[in-house]
Amino acid sequence: MAQAPLDRPVSRPSDDLPLAHAAPPAQGRAAPEAPAAGAPIVAGEDLPRHVAIIMDGNRRWAKLHGVSDFEGHAAGMETVRGLLQHAVRRGVPMLTLYAFSRENWARSDEEVAGLFELLGRAIVGETDELAAQGVAIRLLGRMDELPEDSRTAIEAAVARTAGGKRLQLNIAWNYAGRTELVDAFRRLAAAGVAPAEIDEQAISDALYTGGLADPDLVIRTGGEQRISNFLIWQSAYAELYFDDCLWPDFDTARFDAALVEFARRTRRFGR
Repeated sequence: MAQAPLDRPVSRPSDDLPLAHAAPPAQGRAAPEAPAAGAPIVAGEDLPRHVAIIMDGNRRWAKLHGVSDFEGHAAGMETVRGLLQHAVRRGVPMLTLYAFSRENWARSDEEVAGLFELLGRAIVGETDELAAQGVAIRLLGRMDELPEDSRTAIEAAVARTAGGKRLQLNIAWNYAGRTELVDAFRRLAAAGVAPAEIDEQAISDALYTGGLADPDLVIRTGGEQRISNFLIWQSAYAELYFDDCLWPDFDTARFDAALVEFARRTRRFGR
């Protein structure tokens, strides 16, 4: 049956359009350097501007290989090292890694201490190399709840890598998406922002990720298919990609497969 013609224009909401329909925010950073000859696997316009990863499966990998949880997390850290180098080669300008959630405090003292030890080692041992590669570090989460020595090391790493232009690396540490929203709303309230002035842009600016592009692609390893309180505001329009492999086994070929799958998809943002 044919649709009847409209006798008047559709009445639309008066609020601003969703941010998904707006141009991507300027990052205030130089464009990433072009990948080496022969490296591109997807066209530049099909490459995600921001890839976020839920690195799941370290403990199951450790159990499978008969080693301690600490060794499983250490193996996962080696995967991170290789992935960062590969993301730079591919020309991905931003990467966010879910490293430690606020829910992870419920784990044993030994495991929590081991995770913080690994973080400390990585910061001390990798910061100079990351700076040399042009990687800038930003931490997302409640930094004020961390031990003082960890917080000091993080602040030093952020300052040391501030000039990086090839890759923006965001590490979600002591992070939870709902906590981030609570902190954002508290920040707006403390600033005296009137309710009528609170819109999507105001909330986005008040998040830990304020000023950064939302993720285009969220990858989760380990076979689970959920986002686990990770970037729940920012991922509203992200493409989701799930890989059954455990995080320490997530290699560059699997990352490339995710990029290729992303390039195949059509993003309409409700249009």
